[in-house]
Amino acid sequence: MMNSFTEFTSILAANYNLLAAFVVLAGIVVINRIGNFLVFLVPELRRMREENRQEDGKKKALEKYPPVMRASRNIGGITNATFFLLILPFCVTLENVNIVDIALNSILILMVYDFFYYLSHRFWFHGNGWMRRIHAVHHQARHPTYIDAYYVHPFETFIGVTLFLGTIAVLAAFTGPFHAWTAIITYLVFLNLNIINHTSVNLPHFPFRTLSWITKKHHIHHENMHKGNYATITLLYDRIFGTLD
Repeated sequence: MMNSFTEFTSILAANYNLLAAFVVLAGIVVINRIGNFLVFLVPELRRMREENRQEDGKKKALEKYPPVMRASRNIGGITNATFFLLILPFCVTLENVNIVDIALNSILILMVYDFFYYLSHRFWFHGNGWMRRIHAVHHQARHPTYIDAYYVHPFETFIGVTLFLGTIAVLAAFTGPFHAWTAIITYLVFLNLNIINHTSVNLPHFPFRTLSWITKKHHIHHENMHKGNYATITLLYDRIFGTLD
């Protein structure tokens, strides 16, 4: 029994790549900051940011916003820290890999996650049980702006973050570790699309028309608890299952 336990722990230690997990974390932080800096060099996007900040300021002045946002960020931070320290090192590698594999694996993670998020969002968050009441906190925002990406009940934040991070872990268990770049790309897409969905963008001209369309679709979802558009990465599943509003 002792030999079996020793062998098991040795296998775990051999597959635990903390350096790769650190590279993922560093890559996410650095690329996200550089990306935000470059994006807001564009005058139209900088103007939209200022309009969102003005509306955000009004919402922050409301008594209900700060405590919910603080609790949501705290649980999100704890969930992410636990994953990056205890789970991600088993799921990522720095070994050389084809760039096509990185792209395909990134699409795989995002589409599998979005499928299960769609199901959870449609049938659990918008169902008739207690989770609907929890999700209703987020739906208090009828006209979302940037701040509303964080105005989420902490339990819902835990579910959403765990679902995404869990998708990486479960798929890695079947396919083997993903390259660090795959984890960086998918996390950045997950993070930024969830924020973009809630911003107020009114730029119905090239090259921003798609950005306005994305935000408009999610704003329709926020009009009431009976609207569609349940997916978060792409509206493909809403189109397939007939819930595109």
